[in-house]
Order: sequence, then structure tokens, then C-alpha cells
Amino acid sequence: MTTDSFAVVARLGEDFLAQAYGRTYRHFPGEPDRFGGLLGWDDLNALLTHHRLEPPRLRLSAGGETLPQHVYTVPVTTRRNTVWHRLKPADLHRHLAEGATLVLDAIDELHPAVGDLARSLERHLRTGIQVNAYASWTPEEGFGVHWDDHDVLVLQLDGAKRWRIHGPTRQAPLHRDTDVPEPPPNEPVVELVLHAGDMLYLPRGWWHAVAASEGVHSLHLTCGMQTATGADLLHWLSEDLRRESTVRSDLPRFGTDEEKAHFVRSLGDLIVKEFEDVALLDRFLTMRDATDRARLAPSLPYVEGVPPDSGLAVRLVTARARLHSDEEGHAVLTAGGEEWAFSPPQAAPLLSLLVDGGRHRLDTLAQAAGLRVGQVALLVGELVDGEVAAVEQIR
Repeated sequence: MTTDSFAVVARLGEDFLAQAYGRTYRHFPGEPDRFGGLLGWDDLNALLTHHRLEPPRLRLSAGGETLPQHVYTVPVTTRRNTVWHRLKPADLHRHLAEGATLVLDAIDELHPAVGDLARSLERHLRTGIQVNAYASWTPEEGFGVHWDDHDVLVLQLDGAKRWRIHGPTRQAPLHRDTDVPEPPPNEPVVELVLHAGDMLYLPRGWWHAVAASEGVHSLHLTCGMQTATGADLLHWLSEDLRRESTVRSDLPRFGTDEEKAHFVRSLGDLIVKEFEDVALLDRFLTMRDATDRARLAPSLPYVEGVPPDSGLAVRLVTARARLHSDEEGHAVLTAGGEEWAFSPPQAAPLLSLLVDGGRHRLDTLAQAAGLRVGQVALLVGELVDGEVAAVEQIR
């Protein structure tokens, strides 16, 4: 975990989880250089220069509307007749100066330090994280008054931005919902300015409007958190109950009233039995962790297996892996929707190091487990083949 990631996670301790998380907004004042190592303007310029970014990944927004791509890019046709859109810096600058906001989605997949922040938050909050970058220059509100269908953690990297927070008008609204929230009142619940080094947490459903109205430009990151709701639990349970013949059976479409009533009662009995299990929620959350999507991380040039090289380092590319022992004493790792059972009991210490996060040299893992580097390389190779780990040379 980098210093910047540690500074973020350290602010989200037990007090935050117990009193604010999922309940109310929280403002975390900070020092101007608190996030100095995360992302700067030079980093953003480099990303825009060296990547071919298409909407909606990269977009400009003004007044709640997305600007058409052609007003700030020019199409380029390659000699193989493929077309990509090259940024026109002068037009990009002009639209930003006139009030547009620049948005770069999933910047955690493009920038190592931001990726480390996302993994640290995923490990701490036990949920998926996507980080978007926002840059703006004027008091124009790029998105108007709106609400998000996920919790967000905002990190102000440079400049300042004014937030008008109106609160929710519907409890826990969803992207796919039975109704839409009522518009918020004109007067906000709170109005505050985020300065460089500040953080803001906002639960989903809270109406807000944002503008760089302090006479300086603004660069901030928004860490969006995947929700895990009662609807998700019910969906998972309906899939899990396919093990029961009643759930797999055809509906008695042409049955008697008594047969229909019996069928419905049978389904109800199954559901009641499941909800009487006090471990139901833990089972669901364990499944969520075990199937957490691994992040993309090839391990070139090691396409024929991991060599027994002490100078190699390995890390898991999923932040919510789980480790336990089965009845036979195997160390069992669940990650990325897969499960591995390792028979040497010594495997548990090295797997524990990997699950705790960070990069670890093969010789360090071997020493922790009392194994040879070659044995560790074979074990790590299984995880690389399962796409939940990556290896790299120590620089």
C-alpha cells in the first residue's frame, strides 16, 4: 500500500464505518499535499497523450449533457482503414475554458498509483471500486443537480470545488428501481468547498451539484463503490436454490387451485428455511468476495510458467481473496471465482502474505513457508494460470 493509499484508508476507520458509511455524508479536511503522489496534471496529460480513449471512457460534459466527440477530436484513418479519434488540444482547451468538465472513467486501470488506491479501498471496504477523474475550470456545473446509484469517496487533488449537498429524497434508490426519487429542495442541506487534500464521502441517493466556483481549476478523483443490496441477496438466493427440485420444477400452469397453492407453499417453505439460517448473509458476502473480478495483469515474458527466480515478485490481482483450511488440513484459497486447495501445510503462511496484499519476492515467500523457491514458483504458477496473480521483476 502506498503512502497516499494508506492516508485514505486510515481516515475510514471504525468510527466512519459505524456512523457514516451508508448513512450520511462526511467531510474529511486534509493537508494540501496529502494526495500529492496520486495523480497530477502531468499524469493526466500523459494519459491523454499516450492512450486512445473513446467516449464514454473519456468525455466532456456541460450543463448535464455530454458534448459530441467531434467538437474536440479529429478522426484519423490508418492505412488499414481503421478509424480512431485524436484529441485536438486547442479545441479541448477551448471547451474546458467555456465550462465543460473533463471526465476519465476507470482511471484506476490506467494509472498505477490510482490502481493501488482502488485495491486498498476494495480490501478495506470489501466491495468493488472504480475510480473516475474529473477536471474543471469554471463555475459551470458539468452535471447539474443529480444523484448517484452508488456511494462515492471524493479526493480533491488540486484546486478547489464547491459542493452543494441536498440529501436524499428516496431511501436507497437503485439504478433499476420501481420509482424515481422526487426532486430535491432548492436549498442544500450543506454547502462546502473541497480544497486540495480534502476528502468527501457521499452515500448513494444524495442529491448534489458541483462546480469549480472558487476562481481556480479543480482536479479530483471519485471512487465509486459497488452496492450490495437486499435485491442482490434475493437474486443470489434464487440462483442458489436451483439445487432444489421444487425450484427447478415447471409452474403448475394448468393445475388445480390446490396444486397451485401447494406449489407456492413449497417455495415459501424453502425460502423461510433459508432465512432462518443466521449464516445466510455471511454466506452471501463470502460468495461476493470469492467471485470478485480480478484486475487485468499479464505476467510477460513468463508465458511458459513462473521460473524459480528469487528476484521475481508476485501479487494477487484481486483484493478480496479468502483463505481458510478444510477438514483435511489443506490451505484453501478462493479468489476470482475459483478455488485452490494446496496440500503442503506450509502453503498457508505464504498464501496469507499474498491475501494481505502487496508484492512479495519468491524467496521471501519461500522463507515464510519453509519451502524451496522452485516449489513456490510452481504454486504461484497455478495462481497466474488462474488469472488471480501476476509476477514481475523487482526493479
